[in-house]
Amino acid sequence: MLELALIFGFGFLVFRRAALSDEDLSPLPRKISDRLGQLWKVAHTGMRENRFLRAEKALLTILKIDQKNAAAYNRLGILYAKQKEYKDAIDCFEIASSIEASASSLHNLGLIYYETEHYDKAATAFEQALKLEDGLAARHVAYAKVQEKLGHEKSMFQELLRAVELEPNKESYALLHKAYESRGMVEEAKEIEKKISKTPAQKSQRKKILRPKRRVVI
Repeated sequence: MLELALIFGFGFLVFRRAALSDEDLSPLPRKISDRLGQLWKVAHTGMRENRFLRAEKALLTILKIDQKNAAAYNRLGILYAKQKEYKDAIDCFEIASSIEASASSLHNLGLIYYETEHYDKAATAFEQALKLEDGLAARHVAYAKVQEKLGHEKSMFQELLRAVELEPNKESYALLHKAYESRGMVEEAKEIEKKISKTPAQKSQRKKILRPKRRVVI
């Protein structure tokens, strides 16, 4: 299965943004803003410690207070995805996107569609995410994987090349090399091998490229 933990690098960005800063809470009465802040802490701790029921209750309570909190829907979608409750996850990501379209929620939606083999829908979600934010290699890699499933090899290579352009490291080159090699494109694969050999090892603090892959969900 798709390692849905990879969703949550992007989801974490949304969660941080949604951690309800003072500016976000300023229009709300102080007691409500304090309550929401506490609930976000509970949700964050619950997700981190895999106490999903606790996190779910906190997020649902946030949504009772603020029914149009896109970040809470996005985080709830992540929670359901981690538990393989894909239908509920899709519903949450779709609601989040309808309230406030963000690259993260759309990308997450695309990953769930990819996992459930709705490749046309996954492609649409990834395309919308890329329109909002196209500077992350991971987004292009995910879109490339969908294009591969749909049999659109030209588009797949375009996306992998864009990923390499954004992050010219060993991992992104390896993905492109594998695509060339599996299709018998020997000369192209050799050129990538040369680039890989000249590319320094990635520093530990840099994030790896996130990509859909089939394995047991963490």
